[in-house]
Amino acid sequence: MAGSKLDPIDRKILAELQADGRMTNVELAKRVGISAPPCLRRMRTLEESGYIRGYHAQVDSRELGFEVQVFAMVGLESQAEADLSAFEQKCRGWPLVRECHMLNGEVDFVLKCVAPDLATFHGFLISELTAAENVASVKTSLVIRSAKEEPGVPFEVLEERLSKSA
Repeated sequence: MAGSKLDPIDRKILAELQADGRMTNVELAKRVGISAPPCLRRMRTLEESGYIRGYHAQVDSRELGFEVQVFAMVGLESQAEADLSAFEQKCRGWPLVRECHMLNGEVDFVLKCVAPDLATFHGFLISELTAAENVASVKTSLVIRSAKEEPGVPFEVLEERLSKSA
């Protein structure tokens, strides 16, 4: 189990940073029960090892004028690795696509998109997404409201699993 490679202090550091990435190293060290210098060393090791991929502000897209959120289910004509990678690369270049996930099942990818209005999303859908090479089908669902948007992982579930396997 990947999470078991970390000791309890490392996991606590990750849980605290996930909840509040803006706290100072001194505050973080106090919360996890170690002094500041080893806490900073552990944080740097977690960053270098890829457990921490970055620090971000969670912004409210609607407050910033992005009124439309859409999930697009994309089917490709070919699922050859080169074609899957090419589509993923294309998604990285589209600003309206905020998330891109390859799936197993009926569709190949699900994209989370945001746009200021339906006309902007429609323009992207017609001129970019459906026109992209290898795209066979696109089905979209407009988000009416979101009941939960929780980034990261549930550390309490990880800790529970680790305590049962110990």
